[in-house]
Amino acid sequence: MSASKAPNAVVTGGGSGIGAAIAARLRSDGLQVATIYLNPGEDKLGYAADVTDRAAVDTALASVREQLGPITVLVNAAGLDGFRRFAEISFEAWQKVIDVNLNGVFHCTQAVLPDMVAAGWGRIVNITSSSAQSGQQYMSHYVAAKSAVNGLTKSLALELGPQGITVNAVPPGFIDTPMLRRAETRGRLGSSIDDVIARTPVRRVGRPEDIAAACSFLISEDAGYITGQILGVNGGRNT
Repeated sequence: MSASKAPNAVVTGGGSGIGAAIAARLRSDGLQVATIYLNPGEDKLGYAADVTDRAAVDTALASVREQLGPITVLVNAAGLDGFRRFAEISFEAWQKVIDVNLNGVFHCTQAVLPDMVAAGWGRIVNITSSSAQSGQQYMSHYVAAKSAVNGLTKSLALELGPQGITVNAVPPGFIDTPMLRRAETRGRLGSSIDDVIARTPVRRVGRPEDIAAACSFLISEDAGYITGQILGVNGGRNT
């Protein structure tokens, strides 16, 4: 990729939380950034699409290309959590969580890949979860999906590296997001946020900007020799 031209990026789930922080950071880095989100609001480069709907994804990405040009950076940050005892998870609920967190990555990655191959350069960063390393009770469908994305990341890195495309994953730890606050409200954390902070080596909750900083590095030219890696950003809770 020519250093004189900033790449065009797409961030899924870019309307709030970690996705919004990533989009903001990449824009500050000089990239042109479009977001894909269910409700993009007032963002002029926000496109409405459900990542589980391939036709909707293709339509949104066609609009991005019309406005910005080829897409050579993709951050898969769209996600859906779920909290239920395994024995009580319906197959429909299981499929929905898998569909967003795993199949959405499949659809978006496959849809942007031709642009990256044509450019001979690309960056893909998948936002997974530290729960894929540690496990998490009452979230077996979510953990299963995020674990699968970690494996997909490694496989794609091997396959796409010869074409100039790096693929890495960032599994966030305990990050202060709307998803975390919903879990807290529902009593799903198992303890208070202060208790979790006390067990975190760096003694603070993570911020969406911490994840955005990791993505910024992995997308940069400085990270061109890094691929197939799972870069945990978790304050030392998972090592």
